[in-house]
Amino acid sequence: MLAALLPALTTRNPAYLLLLLLAVTVVQLSLPRGEPGVADWRFFIQAGLFLWLFTIPLNALTVHAGETVLFRLPRGLPLIGWVIGGPITLEAVSYGFLSGFGLLVVLLVLVTFNRAVDPYQLTRAVPAVFFQTGVMTSIALSFVPQATLALREIREAQAIRGHRWRGLRDVVPLAMPLLTTALERALQLAESMEARGFGMVPMLRPALWRWGRRLLLVALLLLLVGLVFRGFYPRSPWPGVAVWLGGLGVLAALVLQNQSLLRTRYRRQRWMAPDTVMALASALILLAYLVLRFLRPEWLYFYPYPRLEWPDFQPLLGLLFLVLTTPAWLASWRAR
Repeated sequence: MLAALLPALTTRNPAYLLLLLLAVTVVQLSLPRGEPGVADWRFFIQAGLFLWLFTIPLNALTVHAGETVLFRLPRGLPLIGWVIGGPITLEAVSYGFLSGFGLLVVLLVLVTFNRAVDPYQLTRAVPAVFFQTGVMTSIALSFVPQATLALREIREAQAIRGHRWRGLRDVVPLAMPLLTTALERALQLAESMEARGFGMVPMLRPALWRWGRRLLLVALLLLLVGLVFRGFYPRSPWPGVAVWLGGLGVLAALVLQNQSLLRTRYRRQRWMAPDTVMALASALILLAYLVLRFLRPEWLYFYPYPRLEWPDFQPLLGLLFLVLTTPAWLASWRAR
């Protein structure tokens, strides 16, 4: 997910966003159909399309920058003339288009990840030191399918009673039962987690856990100092060294804390050859993107102001985005 989500969040180059959308769409179409809650994901995709179309006029009416003026709105309009009044430029329209397009790609990446990954398998794959984060992530991933299933059941129950959807006034009869159901499910989940002693993890080496916490504190302070001084002294190598040392210290502290916790597994998940291929492909994409982000940021940079120009495109980087279709090829290979 990070290999696809990071480019969608950090670049506004339309060529790379289009390739990223194409790759995620291929993976989305390769997923099995007929699962419960799959059809309800169309609502979120439609919401993403609405946000995309909404950001275009919003940015065009509120950002009056750019050299290519399409038309002008008078500033004497009542109430909102001081906001939307002024030149409406092609650059503002294009930037709103790209911002909404990026949001749509991010939403599609999250939808695809939620459909492709089992939350329980994700919880078991998380290291022991992140067990709380893994449980919270699995709960968050399963919230939307459960909410859409509950919404479907509420609509079916109301349809049996003769209720028909007529407009926005009918949102309240749907929202209130859905909210009540969500609160009841949250209370049941909290009670079950408390009854099972969630958070009370036995430690094998308490001293190792304490040393890990101390090392984590020192590493975070070193990382913060390096980031702060890097802004004041960009040419000095010492802030960069502090950042690297802080990052390595954080990793070492997490390893120490992970080794000090006791974790039991009832059934280990088998690591197959396709899992290795997928992990290597994701790591390759993420590492290559981060390296290019620091060494060649102009390849990813696109800003339509002050004049809209044709975006730069690197074929090798485009091929890197197409590697994101690896899950689709692996799924077709497994189906044979």
